[in-house]
Amino acid sequence: QVQLVESGGGSVQAGGSLRLSCVTSGYTVSNDCMGWFRQAPGKEREGVAAIDCDGSASYADSVKGRFTISKDNAKNTLYLQMNSLKPEDTDMYYCAAALIWRCRLYGDSWSQVGKYAYWGQGTQVTVSS
Repeated sequence: QVQLVESGGGSVQAGGSLRLSCVTSGYTVSNDCMGWFRQAPGKEREGVAAIDCDGSASYADSVKGRFTISKDNAKNTLYLQMNSLKPEDTDMYYCAAALIWRCRLYGDSWSQVGKYAYWGQGTQVTVSS
């Protein structure tokens, strides 16, 4: 069975950094699209970043220049490096895996939740001012 397990969340002050990890099993990270999403209580889940099988990355406008998505194919692990964190980045962060090799097909959005077949349980990120 496919399993995704996030880690690396925590509490930091504004301007600090965190690196989230998503360790997978029963899934090959190098093959398909994967992404990071975040969700605050009472709000919809939103896309943060995504990466294609070839390493091509997409980002939400709110995190461009601050966050970097990457993967280690040998370890079947997805990462999200978060720098210059802001209080508005406070959310539960989720790792997601698709069964398609491109995160964007036929001009559609990479951030559509329905594209992703598998989800982790989330890791909490809290940024204080």
